Amino acid sequence: MTARGTIVLLTGSHLCNNPRTVKEADALSAAGFDVEVLGWIADREHQAEDREMLSSRRWRFTPCVDLLQGSPPARLRAFGSRAERRLAFALAGATGWQTAAQLGGWRREFLGAARRRNADLFIAHSAMTIWAAVQLLREGRRVGVDMEDWFSNEHPAPYPSSLVALHEAELLRGGSHATCTSDAMGQALAEAYRCTPPKTVYNVFPWSERERLDGQLKDRRDRRCPSLHWYSQTLGAGRGLEDLFAALPYVTGNLEIHLRGTLASQAQAWLDREIPAAWRDRVHVHGPVANAALLSRISEHDIGFAGEMKSPPSRDLTVTNKILQYLLAGLAAVASDTQGQSEVARSAPGAVFLYRSGDPRSLAAQIDALLAAPEMLQSAKRAALEAARERFCWEKSAPRLVDSVAAALATGSR
Repeated sequence: MTARGTIVLLTGSHLCNNPRTVKEADALSAAGFDVEVLGWIADREHQAEDREMLSSRRWRFTPCVDLLQGSPPARLRAFGSRAERRLAFALAGATGWQTAAQLGGWRREFLGAARRRNADLFIAHSAMTIWAAVQLLREGRRVGVDMEDWFSNEHPAPYPSSLVALHEAELLRGGSHATCTSDAMGQALAEAYRCTPPKTVYNVFPWSERERLDGQLKDRRDRRCPSLHWYSQTLGAGRGLEDLFAALPYVTGNLEIHLRGTLASQAQAWLDREIPAAWRDRVHVHGPVANAALLSRISEHDIGFAGEMKSPPSRDLTVTNKILQYLLAGLAAVASDTQGQSEVARSAPGAVFLYRSGDPRSLAAQIDALLAAPEMLQSAKRAALEAARERFCWEKSAPRLVDSVAAALATGSR
């Protein structure tokens, strides 16, 4: 069978840390495209997860950079790349001068690998790979972008936000394909860059993953007590937990709280300070689990907490996978009123309960309302599953992605 076209996805991370790229590669491969992902190797455990993930895939993963190589030339290249980036940030901090070197010395390896491929379409997934895609666009190659985040609106100075914004504008105006994570982000990008709004492809997961739920209770201490769950790759400050901890003194109902993620530096001391003393024996911390087990662990619980912050602007506009995983797991979602999460709430009536970001009493009121009315909590959990099945699952989103890519190859524009 002849492929419909050759697609190269550019991502500056391990596959196991970028489920959006994996789902994109799966969907395009299943639709008949020849797909290759260009990434890197930086961690042995993640490398093992990537290999296991690839064992059942029809597409290819090629590392442009292997930071685990121990040869003297490899160590010298790694040292040079880190030194170049540190110097670039020091210069930007002192003078305000933004350069591509701030995006990392490995950008050239990604560009070189892409140039050696005769692909019909290159799709960038990060600020560094957007830089590479812009160079390809200027050379006459067909390129696209997945705005997983609004990259130029994520980090404070001396991050090269202005430079990244120029790259985003060039790709969104001149590229052949563009997607993003919410309607709110798509509209904001269109207004900022005077471009066609990127197509929305939510950070959802396949409904079919529910077939692999293990039905076990590994987190919960007391099945009779309602349970709230939060997760992230890293557990620490700046991820919305501040709202939750500030709300606990106002919560009157009985509740277990389960947090999942790798403890960031100094995170345990931060938790000890932030968690009210009266709640410490009800807050349980769990380490990360493999991606294949995450939905099972989430589904043990009753309420999913998504306290996304409104700053930077990218976080206000996006829809992260967290709230969407809660719906797929069948949890009532209590979420901050970011633009992105408000968008989900409108499409999942009865399943998502919004609170005013930064207002602990508002959050406590939403939690207590669910705890005080078990029938409402059960109804919310049913509504979550319905919303996931009918709208917020990969089976519903994948066709939008495939159609956009097919149109790009057919016409050269979106």
